[in-house]
Amino acid sequence: MFTGLIEQVGELSGTTSRGNGSVLTLSHAPWESPLELGESVAVQGACLTVTSVGTGSFTADVLNETLQRTSLGHLASGAAVNLERALRVGDRFGGHMVSGHVDGCGQLAAVTRVGDDYLFRITCREAISEEIVSKGSIALDGVSLTIANEAPGWFEVAVIPHTWAHTSLSSRKPGNPMNLETDILGKYVRRYLAGGKPQGGLTMAHLERAGLA
Repeated sequence: MFTGLIEQVGELSGTTSRGNGSVLTLSHAPWESPLELGESVAVQGACLTVTSVGTGSFTADVLNETLQRTSLGHLASGAAVNLERALRVGDRFGGHMVSGHVDGCGQLAAVTRVGDDYLFRITCREAISEEIVSKGSIALDGVSLTIANEAPGWFEVAVIPHTWAHTSLSSRKPGNPMNLETDILGKYVRRYLAGGKPQGGLTMAHLERAGLA
């Protein structure tokens, strides 16, 4: 589990094909505590497992399915990548619940300067935009952001100067694919509503069957 609060911006330093996927090598600055073999790190919002640890770098295996669903397969060597280590028990929860399971890619349609902030407009499949609500949360390339405006097929988020300066969002250009993960609570609500309205009103039994209690 992650929060969408990026800990540092690393760099994709290499990609090697292997079997039905690839091995990514990611460079980074020193962490407060060293990375451990087998731990989870969100890379551009995609949860990956550390398969080897070097001095200032680590590797992670990525299946072709992940490369096709996320923007990781589109990144060139040297690309900036958002990095967040998985939550530990007792960590401060400052963003929103992020699983690191990317729903799909949107496309950056425009970046507009609004005062000191930046307004990102993202186009996406309607199946994704149906899970987005105004003032709700979304993870964009792993960054926890609030929906400013939304309509079928697109949404907008405002990026403050601190986020712009401390994430890979400042390196994204119109036309770039971007990883999207909608609010996990919204997914449960949508799944529940898709099952039809319960007879006799909402009960604890209905919530339990939907995984909400």
